[in-house]
Amino acid sequence: MDTAEGMNPIEILLVEDNPGDIRLTVEVLKDAKVCNCLSVATDGIEALQFLRREGKYGEAPRPDLILLDLNLPRRDGRELLADIKDDPELRSIPVVVLTTSHAEQDILKSYELHANCYITKPVDLDQFARVVQSIEEFWFSIVKLPKKD
Repeated sequence: MDTAEGMNPIEILLVEDNPGDIRLTVEVLKDAKVCNCLSVATDGIEALQFLRREGKYGEAPRPDLILLDLNLPRRDGRELLADIKDDPELRSIPVVVLTTSHAEQDILKSYELHANCYITKPVDLDQFARVVQSIEEFWFSIVKLPKKD
């Protein structure tokens, strides 16, 4: 995506295994006015390799924000969230849990693992698009994030 003059692109890591949700998120972010770059990991192991810049991800950018689904193959979002927040190199990256789960135990566990917020994905496509736009607006227009290395 093109960046505004003098503005570094905002790096987002989407950790999501649902191809439809990936496509919709990509489209909503593409239409946004904020400059961003989106990387996608489809399971928790791939996401951890990306974040730790292991293997084929040796040159991966450090995300400014992680959008994390909880229900992932191989290593679920709860385990990945614990890994991120236990790692001194990664724990300062904000993690937004974006999942279909309404379960109180998932909400509580996510916050116990230091998620920055928990959002339940709407099933309606227009509402989902509004949620993604709201996340982007809040995290990149209102919140002050740490500077990149």
